[in-house]
Amino acid sequence: MNDQMMVLPSIKFDRIRLVKIPYDLDRNEAYRFATGIIAQAEECNENCRWEDIAEALEARGFEPVDTIIGPALD
Repeated sequence: MNDQMMVLPSIKFDRIRLVKIPYDLDRNEAYRFATGIIAQAEECNENCRWEDIAEALEARGFEPVDTIIGPALD
């Protein structure tokens, strides 16, 4: 089975994240879950950091993936 990934975009390049989607979610469910998890983490903590969001995502089975930003494509 191929792993499904989701890019969590940001206008700040150093804040772009990549997570592996749990195998039991399809793309639409993963998007909805991630949106809700991120919103709840930010709502509960006004000083929310990536580590807080990552922990909340991991609790639902999302896996943060270490990445680097490569060169831009046109």
